[in-house]
Amino acid sequence: MVAENERPKVVVPHHIERPDSIHRTLRPRVPTSENETPIARELRKSMEMRQAIASEETPQLRHNQVVAVANQKGGVGKTTTLVNIAMTLAQRGVQVLVIDTDPQGNASTALGISHHVGTPSLYDVYTGQSTLAEVAQPCPQQESLLVVPATVDLAGVEMELADQVDRSFYLREAVTNFLADKSGCLVLIDCPPSLGLLTVNAFCAARWVLIPVQAEYYALEGISLLTDTMSKIRDALNPQLELLAFLITMFDKRTNLAAQVESDVRAHYPEQTLRTNIPRQVAISEAPSWGQTVITYEKNSPGSLAYQMAALELLGKLAKKEN
Repeated sequence: MVAENERPKVVVPHHIERPDSIHRTLRPRVPTSENETPIARELRKSMEMRQAIASEETPQLRHNQVVAVANQKGGVGKTTTLVNIAMTLAQRGVQVLVIDTDPQGNASTALGISHHVGTPSLYDVYTGQSTLAEVAQPCPQQESLLVVPATVDLAGVEMELADQVDRSFYLREAVTNFLADKSGCLVLIDCPPSLGLLTVNAFCAARWVLIPVQAEYYALEGISLLTDTMSKIRDALNPQLELLAFLITMFDKRTNLAAQVESDVRAHYPEQTLRTNIPRQVAISEAPSWGQTVITYEKNSPGSLAYQMAALELLGKLAKKEN
């Protein structure tokens, strides 16, 4: 064995500094008071939003309006956006009908509506067995909010209607009949994450389209495809179809990517993009597991407040379109 005093010494080259000589040049910003901490800033922002929402008047619709909430890319917050906007406006006295056209039935789940096989649903409307009014159910958390559920049977509608000449207009006829004796009613249609016959039916029934845009790069690629599809449907099937708004969802202000996506969307669609961004928040994702929207699950959370602001902004856009 080599004696302790005979072991070779480790020589550090002169051009490499020793670890104890390394010191940081950046220092974290130390708040000078409790009011400047991140938590305090978030609390102050939440309080301001709550006050703004409480003082905001609910715009009134004079005519019935039909809005399809669509994006062919899944996981962008499309259904979450629809159910939270629907709940917000229903709580403020707006007549709201939600039509779930996604066979997965996620909107039905979030609004606490049963949609197991055999439940009277949109499938029965497509097959001519029922009307929208007959299959619509009141939401347990807000009975003035009516929901037409979707069951897995709806997945077979495209095959069943493939040979029908008027296969693109089944939903439009059903919605027209439902609204015949109503005024100031808002119909929100939750589209599946595809551009198939169910989405085409929704676009033919709707006057407006709301597009949730996830604050990530892939979401930007899908916008042009969806707007192109809208243009084709407008030219061939529904000349009244128009883009109502973009809503930026899952926005993480800590990342440069989210800020860049927001900047790009607002640069290309400055008038159509809603001012409110929907943040990433756990409560938004947790709420559907309890059969609720975040509006009823955690009403004063940042995500809930953002959706309430977005709903009022969207309703204001619709009211202005009527003038």
